[in-house]
Amino acid sequence: MAVKIRLLRMGKIRNPQYRIVIADSRTKRDGRAIEFVGLYHPKEEPSRIEVNSERVQHWLSVGAQPSEAVRAILSKTGDWQKFKGLPAPAEPLKVKAAAPDRRATYEAEAQVAAGLAEAPKAKKAEPKKKSEAPAAEAPAEAPAAQAEEQTGAGAGAEA
Repeated sequence: MAVKIRLLRMGKIRNPQYRIVIADSRTKRDGRAIEFVGLYHPKEEPSRIEVNSERVQHWLSVGAQPSEAVRAILSKTGDWQKFKGLPAPAEPLKVKAAAPDRRATYEAEAQVAAGLAEAPKAKKAEPKKKSEAPAAEAPAEAPAAQAEEQTGAGAGAEA
């Protein structure tokens, strides 16, 4: 029996989600699988790739042939290089950043609302490139003009 490591498509229309499976080469794409060894979700940013490396190495050692798509995935995770005895991939696998802790965020906002802590400062939007040039030329003049406006010592303040 010829065994393949290939993708089994799941998910919805325009939202594919794949399982990496070990299957007989004669079965349908979404047919019965011998074993599930991983996940591949290409629509997430970055793509979600989870592979059971131990099981993939076992199946590769007993002669299972990966499809082209699975070979590319295994190359990204380093499993294909490990099987072939090549050096590990130069670029590490991208991982999605951890989501912020909702409870900690809630507790911090509750303390700010109760007046027990200061509110975090919001980031200011960066000025456009056109407005950066005049601001860079005359930074010393601006504070003097603002001070005159605030004190009322401007040219037409008491007319």
